Amino acid sequence: MPDPLVLYDKPSNAIATITLNRPEALNAINMAMRDDLWTFIHAALIDPDVRVLIFRGEGPRAFSAGADISEFGTAPSLHESREARRQRDLWALLEDLPIPTIAALHGFCFGAGVELPLYCDLRIAAEDTRIGLPEVTLGYIPSAGGTQLMPRIAPAGAARGLILSGEPIDAQRAQSWGIVHRVVPADDLDATVDAVASRLAAAHPDLTAAVKRSIRRGLDLPMSAAIQQDAQTARRLANTLSDR
Repeated sequence: MPDPLVLYDKPSNAIATITLNRPEALNAINMAMRDDLWTFIHAALIDPDVRVLIFRGEGPRAFSAGADISEFGTAPSLHESREARRQRDLWALLEDLPIPTIAALHGFCFGAGVELPLYCDLRIAAEDTRIGLPEVTLGYIPSAGGTQLMPRIAPAGAARGLILSGEPIDAQRAQSWGIVHRVVPADDLDATVDAVASRLAAAHPDLTAAVKRSIRRGLDLPMSAAIQQDAQTARRLANTLSDR
């Protein structure tokens, strides 16, 4: 039997890990992997014990080199491919996920291999990480969220240059631009991610879900309305958590 394209594991009761498992293809994401990611993210979502979800890439060379371009222009048809993406909108699922998410980055993180981590709450990178959105050099755009998420995370000018040039940057520059939160030696990556995940898992899931929801909604509101939203959320949480 071939190895599964995506691995799902619960190393602890409160922490789940999803691993991209095509190291021979630099973990390039094909349609079958998208389906598996959809399934396993839902598995974490409906598991009442899971409080943190970690994304990793198998093998020493890459978290993910991006979408599998060998599938471009092949079956299924463009219409079928678009319909599959509409029915299983992986990126919207990640955007709305109430569980805190961490991307453990190393090696090549290109295209969709950057866009998936951009949907995560925290990105921790090994020193050998290279981040890029090369789509423009291939004749298309970072349509899985890169053109919208990157300017909301990195300085707008830096994000614009990164997207338009397609040139990769190293982990240190990515950290200086706010794209990754922490850079660590490669040998320390897993232990660092696990320690951060354990810290996040200690918080009440209703609290972390409320914080994520408040941040997400507040970005689209005027400041006064966002602050009012937070006050309402705080009162609701105080009543809810005090009853437990």
